[in-house]
This record gives sequence, C-alpha cells and structure tokens, in this order.
Amino acid sequence: MLNSHDILETINMIDNENLDVRTITMGISLLDCIDSDADRACDKIYDKICRYAQNLVKTGEDISKEYGIPIIHKRISVTPIAMVAGANPGADPVRFAHALDKAARTVGVNFIGGYSALVHKGFGPGDYALIESIPQALSETEFVCSSVNIGSTKAGINMDAVAKMGQIVTRTAQATADRDCIGAAKLVVFCNAPEDNPFMAGAFHGVGEPDCEINVGVSGPGVVRAALAKAGDCDITEIADIIKKTAFKVTRMGQLVAQEASRRLNVPFGIVDLSLAPTPAIGDSVAYILEEMGLECCGAHGTTAALALLNDAVKKGGVMASSHVGGLSGAFIPVTEDAGMIHAAQCGALTLTKLEAMTAVCSVGLDMIVIPGDTSSEVISAIIADEAAIGMVNSKTTAVRVIPAIGKKVGDELNFGGLLGSGPVMELNPYSPAKFIHRGGRIPAPLQSLKN
Repeated sequence: MLNSHDILETINMIDNENLDVRTITMGISLLDCIDSDADRACDKIYDKICRYAQNLVKTGEDISKEYGIPIIHKRISVTPIAMVAGANPGADPVRFAHALDKAARTVGVNFIGGYSALVHKGFGPGDYALIESIPQALSETEFVCSSVNIGSTKAGINMDAVAKMGQIVTRTAQATADRDCIGAAKLVVFCNAPEDNPFMAGAFHGVGEPDCEINVGVSGPGVVRAALAKAGDCDITEIADIIKKTAFKVTRMGQLVAQEASRRLNVPFGIVDLSLAPTPAIGDSVAYILEEMGLECCGAHGTTAALALLNDAVKKGGVMASSHVGGLSGAFIPVTEDAGMIHAAQCGALTLTKLEAMTAVCSVGLDMIVIPGDTSSEVISAIIADEAAIGMVNSKTTAVRVIPAIGKKVGDELNFGGLLGSGPVMELNPYSPAKFIHRGGRIPAPLQSLKN
C-alpha cells in the first residue's frame, strides 16, 4: 500500500537526487527477417522495427509526464545481426547497419543495439564479416551500437577473436578520429554477455528471448549516496541495510514503468536491470557513494571492498522488489560517465589496475576508459583478455569499452559531451603482451563450468 511518506520521498529523489529510469529498451527478434536476398532482408528489418517500435518513444514520454518520472532514453535491441547476415555470405554487412540506423531515426530512439556477433567458441557464418565491418558501420551510422561476445564460463575464451577485437577497436577509433573517436564508445567486447541487457552499447536481443519485449534499466546513484549521507555515522552492516532498502524503492519504480510500458505497447514485460548507472552530473556518481562510505577518494585502498558491499546490497534490495530481474544488475563504473570517477582518475587516485580489480565485484567491466591513441592493438587485446578471464572464472558478465584517443597522450582529455561525458587519457603498462596474443587458440573453460 502506498502512503504519503513514500510518495513524498520518491518526489524528493526525483527532484533533488537524480533518480530516473535510465532507459526503456524494446527487444525485437529479427530471426523472421532472414532472407537469401540481402536487400529484402534489410527491408524486412526496417519494416519490423518501425512496426513494433512506432509508439515506443511517445509511450515513454507519456508515462514520464503522467507519473512525473524522468525516463532518459528510449532504445531498441535486436537479434545479433551476424545471425541475420550469415544468410548473405557475399553481401556487405554494413547495409544492415544502415537499415538499423534508418529505423532508429524513423522511430526516434536514442540508440539501437545488436550490430553484434557471438563468437565465444568460434566464428560462424556471418560472424567474421560482421566483425571486420564494425569500424565502417560505426563510422557511417549515428544510432547503431555494436558488441562482440568473445568468451564465456562454459566455452572459455576465443583468443583468435580477442586478437581480432584489439585491431577492430583501434580501427574504429581511427575511423571516427574526427569525432573524438566516438565509434569506439559504441563498441563493447563481452565475456558472458546477457541476452536481455537494456543498456547500451552492449544491448542485443538474445535468441532465447520472445519475439518482442520491454526491458527497463533504472538508475539511482545519487539516491543511494543521499541515503547514506542522512544516516551519518553507522557501521558497515547498517550501510548495507540502507542500500538494500534504497535499491528496493528504486527498483519498484522501475518495475512500475516497465509494466505500464508493457501494457500500453501490448508487448511482454521482460526484466528490470538493477544497475546503478551514473552520469557526469554532480551527485549522480557511484564513486561518490564509495566516498560517502568513508574513502577519501575512489581508488584508495578499500575501494574494491566498498564496491563489493554496494553491488551485493543493490542486488539483494532489487530482487525483493521485482521477480523479473536481469540484464547486468550491479554498479556501473564507467570513467567518463561518472563525475567522481573522472575526478579520481584526474588526481591519480584511480588507475587502470585498480579499476580492473574493482570489476571483479561489480558490473560490468572496464567501461568508457580513454587510453593513449598510439596504444597497440595487442595491448588492447590483452586488456580484453584480462577482463574476460575475470568474467569467465567468476561466472559473471565482464566487458571492455576502451577508447584509443587518436592524437592524444596520457594527461590529455577526450570530451564526448552529453551522457558519454569526458575523461583523462589513462596510463597503461608499457610492457608488451604481443607474443601471448599472437599465439591464438582458446583459453579452456574453467573447472567451475562443469556443473551438470
């Protein structure tokens, strides 16, 4: 039952603490759009997306106005395009990217995800061609996001794909160097990629999902920080309880929006993603939550422990609020998109090594990290391999979204503006992993994969 205190508390969260629904994402299956004629397939893709999502943006805006809940983004995720393009081995996959971009523009969404390939155990028909086309596709489109899954706990890590993706990240940054290397900011390399993630740039609509569904991603770092600030001096157990209660309230709001959007669009409700997604706005920061717990600056010794507590408490509170939790559901720690992370990186408290340790206990990985423009593709591949190993061994989703800042060096800054924010170029270990990366093959699945 609702009471006046809960209502007023939620209003305050929205007005003063940056509480919002970060995204309503409509997942759409394109499996019935597969056609031996690539042009026909592209037409089918465009028509189906426009038919299903024609009212998505308006519905989100209507719900936002009626309930007073900010809904920041409306997005679409689709079946990994490599699966669709595999039926057209001689066709240029970029034409599919243009079809997605055209559809996104027509229906008015912010992003469309799914220019993707799943190659954790090897390359199937269409996979290699799509991966090769990513730099061109992301340089020629505005709304398309791309992801590649190169590892899983069950399959191990495809090191041939890891080596290739280091090259692709570099080429994508170079292809968009005139736009602050924005292409690399729309490309994610995954281990254990979820099929129902509503967040970009890694969203795609998995083959186990229904024909169409609504997934919602909530956000509330500012709310959590404010709750801890009000609590004052309390012990760690009390901090965990405060975060759980706050996450419960945030998730209930997300579920309300998801169910209402599902009803109005006549599309099944999929999941609520519990992830605390920060923004460059002051106060809307995961790093500030950790500092509210007692760290002088994010990145100090103790940061990993504090983040583990936060991530666990968010999950425990969220699963009490919704029976359909999915996606990534944790705490994002993107550097350029989090005001506190940006400051910590600028002052030297937060290093890439510390960030890697933090990804072992949270979602989703090394995210939105700017690196020197002359970084070799082998070093980028090794960063991907390290992060994938954390995900594989710990049976969790991890990912890498790094941006080689072409023409910039350590200490310079790259500025995307808007939600993607800005950040300093971070220093990397200078020693070469090239021989290891060029060996190829597969890192075998760990023993914990044998659960049957």
